[in-house]
Amino acid sequence: MEKRKLGENGPLVSAIGIGAMSFTNFYGSTNEEASHSMLKTGLDLGIDHIDTANVYGMGLSERIIGSFLLKQGKRKKELFTIASKASIFTDKDTGVRGFNNQSTHLETELDGSLRRLGLDRIEMLYVHRRDPSIPIEEVTDTLSKFIKVGKISRFGFSEISPSSLQRASNVHPVAAVQSEYSLSVRSPELGLVKTSKELGTALVAFSPVGRGLLTDNPPSIEKSQKISFLNENPRFQEPNHSANIAITEKFRTYAKERGISSAALSIAWLLHQGPHVIPIPGTRSVSHLKELASGASLSLSAEDLAEIELILPLGWAHGDRYSISQWIGPERYC
Repeated sequence: MEKRKLGENGPLVSAIGIGAMSFTNFYGSTNEEASHSMLKTGLDLGIDHIDTANVYGMGLSERIIGSFLLKQGKRKKELFTIASKASIFTDKDTGVRGFNNQSTHLETELDGSLRRLGLDRIEMLYVHRRDPSIPIEEVTDTLSKFIKVGKISRFGFSEISPSSLQRASNVHPVAAVQSEYSLSVRSPELGLVKTSKELGTALVAFSPVGRGLLTDNPPSIEKSQKISFLNENPRFQEPNHSANIAITEKFRTYAKERGISSAALSIAWLLHQGPHVIPIPGTRSVSHLKELASGASLSLSAEDLAEIELILPLGWAHGDRYSISQWIGPERYC
């Protein structure tokens, strides 16, 4: 599989990674055995980039990755480039979610991630969400100290604006920034794609198949209602859901006529948006992982890209990408 740099001075990683939120029950039930099969299949496909977080299943995702690595013995540090995240917490008394970018909190959470993964260092730590009460320059300085003590090799931020990325980069090079980016979420093109490229920062794209909308089998309204995140998400509520399914049907037909899956075409389109763009799809299915990985080998011409743009033009999706509560944390910049 093609390799891409995880930051200007970062390691080469597979052109797509595995988003390990899918190792929890966030999008449906799964188990450790199934997740281990995903990791084994990923290695067979040449995928060596795993993205997780301390809050995915409240540590479950990291524990599953850690148990897989434990089985690999001395090889475990050579198999994957692992990224995790910290800063999101839930108040035990009120149940309200918040964000903590204080150095003591981030280091405590990082130490917990390392224990669950069974590692003494990880390649990448992201600040999962910015705490607006703390200057990003201060947070960047904290993260740089984690590099100095050997707990991480580099760091990044998730869901920040281009201006925040520039401010952080003035203090220390930022290896990667995460953002939702796909044919259904084009907001990164309003500054983040350009700024990250100019700064030598990888743009790690989560939800690259539109949370299922850009696949051959998009979630039905019945399935969406059973998944708490989708049930609250405007794009998966009526009448938006039906409208989005109808619009993307043209995309599925286009992919089918070319003998490829919609998911693979979605991944290929994203990889063509810049050599610094690295999608991290998540799935609970080995067959789906193979389908997603096949997108990394597809070459699209300028004519292909133009035709896809006609089918799914900028702004085609009905409904906001987040609900009011889901918007708490990500930085809006457009």
